[in-house]
Amino acid sequence: MNVPNLLTMSRFLLIPVFLALYLNGHPIWALIVVFAAGLTDMLDGYIARRSGLVTQIGIMLDPLADKLMMLAVVGALLADGDIPWAAAGAMAFREVGMIATGTFFHFRGKRTVPANSFGKLTTVIYYLAIVLLILDQPGGVVALWIAVGLSFATSFVYFTSFKELNSETKSA
Repeated sequence: MNVPNLLTMSRFLLIPVFLALYLNGHPIWALIVVFAAGLTDMLDGYIARRSGLVTQIGIMLDPLADKLMMLAVVGALLADGDIPWAAAGAMAFREVGMIATGTFFHFRGKRTVPANSFGKLTTVIYYLAIVLLILDQPGGVVALWIAVGLSFATSFVYFTSFKELNSETKSA
């Protein structure tokens, strides 16, 4: 267990904190928790790459922590009636699919594809949607739908990269 992995683990602990704050009527504090999770995400990746502390467990847990936080946020927004069921369902389908697929291949010894610019852009748009939705500003649902659409496109890029990365491993 190294510092980047501890930061990743802290994001798992922030999920129930977010839910407790948001569902008990403290949306601004809940939003601060989401941003704290985002900052630890950037920080753990930076430290891991800069210090040569990238680990397989970190590669697997980092996106899992991100996806679970996003699912918690979307679930809370759905519970409050702030987003349509279709958007939440599409997002949940994609996120759960990515978690299941990543886990399945990880335990079969396949190499994991690191985050790319499409994934980072999707995350930025999700964060924009979350801010707009939690602060009850216009455009939140539109931004969420854009992020959902982009996330499916990103999944295609990841699967293509995954296939290429793992076929190279076989032939090497």
